Amino acid sequence: MNLTVNGEPRAFPLLADLAALVTELGLDGRKVAIERNLEIVPRSAYGKTKLSDGDRIEIVHFIGGG
Repeated sequence: MNLTVNGEPRAFPLLADLAALVTELGLDGRKVAIERNLEIVPRSAYGKTKLSDGDRIEIVHFIGGG
């Protein structure tokens, strides 16, 4: 499966949904926001949002501080 993640073309094994991508990338799903093909995906929908070859994914990491 070929995806563009944060502007970089990347190849992955077949991934069913955004939750699988988050796991594949080793990210904490509670600390990221994801946009798929220019649409923000609610965290509650990561497991329901299917991925397709050629999808464009943007991932933003939340960083705490103060």
